[in-house]
Amino acid sequence: MLHEFITANRDAIIERTRERVKRRAWPSVSAQELEHGVPRFLTQLADTLRMKDSPEPFSPDAITAAAAKHGAELFALGYNVSQVVNGYGEICQSVTHIAIEQNAPITVEEFKTLNLCLDIAIAGAVTEHARITAQTPSAEEVERLGHSAHELRDVLNSAILAFHALRRGTVAINGSTGEILGRSLMSLRDMIDRTVAQVRLAATQPRRERLPVVVFLDEIGATGMLHSEYRGIRFTIEPTEPNLAVHADAPLLTSAVMNLLHNAFKNTPSGGRVILRAQAKEQRLFVEIEDECGGIPLSKGDLFQAFGDRRGTDRSGLGLGLSIARSAVRAHGGDITIRNMPGKGCVFVIELSLVTEGARATQPELEPSA
Repeated sequence: MLHEFITANRDAIIERTRERVKRRAWPSVSAQELEHGVPRFLTQLADTLRMKDSPEPFSPDAITAAAAKHGAELFALGYNVSQVVNGYGEICQSVTHIAIEQNAPITVEEFKTLNLCLDIAIAGAVTEHARITAQTPSAEEVERLGHSAHELRDVLNSAILAFHALRRGTVAINGSTGEILGRSLMSLRDMIDRTVAQVRLAATQPRRERLPVVVFLDEIGATGMLHSEYRGIRFTIEPTEPNLAVHADAPLLTSAVMNLLHNAFKNTPSGGRVILRAQAKEQRLFVEIEDECGGIPLSKGDLFQAFGDRRGTDRSGLGLGLSIARSAVRAHGGDITIRNMPGKGCVFVIELSLVTEGARATQPELEPSA
């Protein structure tokens, strides 16, 4: 088996990998990586392969957890995420070359397993690095711009490293590393949308136009589907009456709904369901985002407070999404309420005025946000 080949040729693989690492131009190479990092990478990969070859059912989650633990140990020793990602790749290349040189009886299926384990290990390490970085305050980051720049840099760094691993051809685009890249790009889009919303809220004369609700929800649905796929969540948009419309600044209102959806996706476990619906009642439009977060504990404070308490265990992001969503909705003369369903989930409800027949096609400006 492949893990037995790695164990038998451990010294040769370590030496070959160290030679490869010394020759690389990027990222920088440290003496500690050559002395301690390479053996650690090889141990992790051998353990991962052993898990895959064990009689027990294969669990990618177990490998991801092991990779995350290994990544955390390396980061604690001072390794950066670039060194970790490239370290796995160099080990894989060395194993492959030595196996070919020795004409080792390693099957195509075992090489596929090697690439799968490598993919999961890289994704696990990158994800753990993003989690650790997100939880580490940098100089208290008291200014909002500092927070945003810090978050943008971390997400962009994860995207670049995932792309670099994919470009080298060591892992497939449809694997875990590809998902890291996809999630990072979606997060970048969310942060840019959030920034655009803040700019439009501060503008003196944002433009409001007649916005058909069906068209509005269809555009949101396309992005929502991508978010849900990456998180393994079922996303449903319920049918809406075709003649409903509101007066709105479309990008600003879209940002509000997407922030609520993103919040629902973050707090709904994989396999759960998120529903988006819009209903009319007495010339009012009610846009609802229902999730399966398990309900909101009564101890939680104001979830709409900027940089305030989070309702789930996911601490990624800055805690600005709900605050911006409420400001955007209130700028349209509406508001957001929460309907809690303990043990199941909750429903965030946006309430707005519907367009009446004969109403003006546009309105010059938004109401001041709260």
